[in-house]
Amino acid sequence: MKKGWRMARDFRGITAWQRAHALTLRVYRATSGFPGDERFGLVSQIRRACASIPTNVAEGCGRSTNNELARFIDIATGSASEVEYQLLLAKDLGYLPKDEHADLSTEVIEIRRMLLAFNKTLRTTS
Repeated sequence: MKKGWRMARDFRGITAWQRAHALTLRVYRATSGFPGDERFGLVSQIRRACASIPTNVAEGCGRSTNNELARFIDIATGSASEVEYQLLLAKDLGYLPKDEHADLSTEVIEIRRMLLAFNKTLRTTS
């Protein structure tokens, strides 16, 4: 095999992807009760950003090098930060109860921490 070649990773086996996917399902449920006038605003934005986390992990796993995967993990990490802010905004607007915000926010922060650690490993082994 050529140097740098690796078999495609199965994103379903990556814990950060599993947790990000579960978080996305939770965010979809949590935002279903937001006001109707936010359907094309905050609801759409937070769902898109949250789904972007596991989507980018999955896409990166289909790439041929660790450097390419690390680039997609960077994007997923940025999306996690975006979701963290949007959850705060939803709470401050009164759309998300404080306890639900705390739970979702804690999870997205943990996922971001996992992505940062994974990315560090990828970049040191490239």
